[in-house]
Amino acid sequence: EMATAESGCCRNSGGPGYASPLDAMSGPRETLIYVTCVYTGSGRQNPDYLATVDVDPSSPTYSEVIHRLPMPQLNDELHHSGWNSCSSCYGNAFAERRYLVLPSLVSSRIYAVDTQKNPRAPILYKYVDPKEIADKTGLAYPHTAHCLASGDIMVSCLGDTDGNAEGNGFLLLDDDFNVKGRWEKPGNSPLYGYDFWYQPRHKTMISTSWGAPSAFTKGFSLDDVSSGLYGRHLHVYSWPDGELKQTLDLGAAGLLPLEIRFLHDPDKDVGFVGCALSSNMVRFYRNEESGKWEHELAVSVKSLRVRNWILPEMPGLITDFLISLDDRFIYFSNWLHGDIRQYNIEDPTKPRLTGQVWVGGLIVKGSPVVAEAGDGTTFQYDVPQVQGHDLRGGPQMIQLSLDGKRLYVTNSLFSTWDRQFYPQLPEKGGHMLQIDVDTLEGGLAINPDFFVDFGSEPDGPSLPHEMRYPGGDCTSDIWI
Repeated sequence: EMATAESGCCRNSGGPGYASPLDAMSGPRETLIYVTCVYTGSGRQNPDYLATVDVDPSSPTYSEVIHRLPMPQLNDELHHSGWNSCSSCYGNAFAERRYLVLPSLVSSRIYAVDTQKNPRAPILYKYVDPKEIADKTGLAYPHTAHCLASGDIMVSCLGDTDGNAEGNGFLLLDDDFNVKGRWEKPGNSPLYGYDFWYQPRHKTMISTSWGAPSAFTKGFSLDDVSSGLYGRHLHVYSWPDGELKQTLDLGAAGLLPLEIRFLHDPDKDVGFVGCALSSNMVRFYRNEESGKWEHELAVSVKSLRVRNWILPEMPGLITDFLISLDDRFIYFSNWLHGDIRQYNIEDPTKPRLTGQVWVGGLIVKGSPVVAEAGDGTTFQYDVPQVQGHDLRGGPQMIQLSLDGKRLYVTNSLFSTWDRQFYPQLPEKGGHMLQIDVDTLEGGLAINPDFFVDFGSEPDGPSLPHEMRYPGGDCTSDIWI
């Protein structure tokens, strides 16, 4: 054990991160977590901010927000976050995991936050002006940031400045956050943008498709889906040269493919994508004979028949998922149904449900919405209080500890959608939970000692979204 912990440490390589996913699993336990928190769309005239949360159980401020870094502007809608460098730069002694990259989904600003000087109280280093991004690339609505082995940072952008999906593509920033241009070759832009993941040993990058910013920023409408303003495709590119090689149409089973992850083992040519509206996990893989990428349904979450809701059937709405660093388990959240699930994927073609826990959702006891069983009887889910607090909204973003034993969960999706589906969420604020994970037999349980209430923030209730540890995690690190 000691040997892997030593060899997995960044001191030996000189570069950031870990030599392999299994080395990362024996990295140090997380003591801090950074959370993007949103006031945009809440009616409160405060800037969004980055919260530092103490997650060290031996600390007197355990489970509390210990620092807040407000952004210099209003109406950003901080959303996802990434690092300037990670395990893809493991061999580079000059690289360091220092800057947390915070793209603003609505204002299109991209902030760089220095977490190194004082990890408990990070400071703003600089920001990229949306006008410069638009002038040089035509891109806007930045979403996912990944560090590249070259030292550059790549950010997927969901549209042009008018919110049209046709203008989307991939922005390249250099290691000091200067705009370099677009990553993909001219004429090789996707239909829609959202998330992406690259797998260098297979010379492949695959991106997903949410929808046109002009549609999703106004709130969700099924009419926008039928009129083609939302995506259902995966875009397969050659890596690192940016040529669109293949477009996979996931069809009705793959509406709104959001988060995408390859297995962490860089030799594997298999991954998963969570399709939110269809509430399916889809597996994609390379066909060895043809060399083409193919896909199949891996896990399906059945819609529930419901009463007193906007539709007669309610999808689970799989909004986030991740894969443990040893590629043994997949975790995902159903934002509307309110459960988090754990599946064993040791055989990726046959995921097995091994854990499930309800932490919110629209069908909780006391809600006007009831679900209907096959025999016509109705039911609602029992959701416990945590430290005397009712759980609000539904589980959304998740982050797993390096050792795979603790799952952190926040409950805001996007301020406009929060207001639409969970009107009390912007009003009362979100929260963060920690779920204990049984990695031997499988199983999930709420940790009763951990609750971060973003409803009682000094400037009023805020909406927490993406979470990152200072030392990297299983959704930002890619091995080459």
